[in-house]
Amino acid sequence: MTADQMKKAAALEALKFVKPGMNIGLGTGSTANYFIEALAAKVKEGLNVQGVPTSRATKTLADGLGISLTTLEEHSHLDLTVDGTDEFDSEFRLIKGGGGALLREKIVASSSRYMVVIADESKQVKKLGKFPLPVEVIRFGTDATAWKMERAFKLLKLEGQMVLRMKDGKPFVTDGGHFIIDCALGEIPEPERLDNLLNSIPGVVDTGLFIGICGIVLMGTPKGVKEFKRG
Repeated sequence: MTADQMKKAAALEALKFVKPGMNIGLGTGSTANYFIEALAAKVKEGLNVQGVPTSRATKTLADGLGISLTTLEEHSHLDLTVDGTDEFDSEFRLIKGGGGALLREKIVASSSRYMVVIADESKQVKKLGKFPLPVEVIRFGTDATAWKMERAFKLLKLEGQMVLRMKDGKPFVTDGGHFIIDCALGEIPEPERLDNLLNSIPGVVDTGLFIGICGIVLMGTPKGVKEFKRG
């Protein structure tokens, strides 16, 4: 099976958590799109649910497929969020943000009773850090914020390249109007401490570390979908 086939299998498996009347957070990215497409097929068959998109791209896709949409202003507590991940470890900690929507994804997921992550087997890691850590930052004083981030890394004896994310020759701008700095740190020994240190820096909006949010991972493999539940 290809990675895409494994992602699609995991996305289809996630439908078992969807019940009529639910308000569902809809993730961003290619993996989440498989779930959105599968959910739309159920909606066409008569399933009554509402979705809260985590990005403009997701809103456009879900709306175009006929999924009824709502907002966190209308429903501050959601039943479920289904999203992909850039990587996950055995303690259900994630790195997300490769698609540039980490802030809204974290707000929506943390507002949900359950977060179900769908992924292919390449996203499972022993220690976080194989994928560069995205950090969303205010546009004002970006270089100063990056310097403070570098100091935080040194406190944890972490080193690595920090790159301002670009798109079409210009800095990438999130839906919230911020920049993203991608930090290639290698293995992260203390994700919780790093998250706390970075979030204490003025100018940092949030990090791509999702800790204590994900409860279920559905991982597509060539032998089928494996389900992991946090105890």
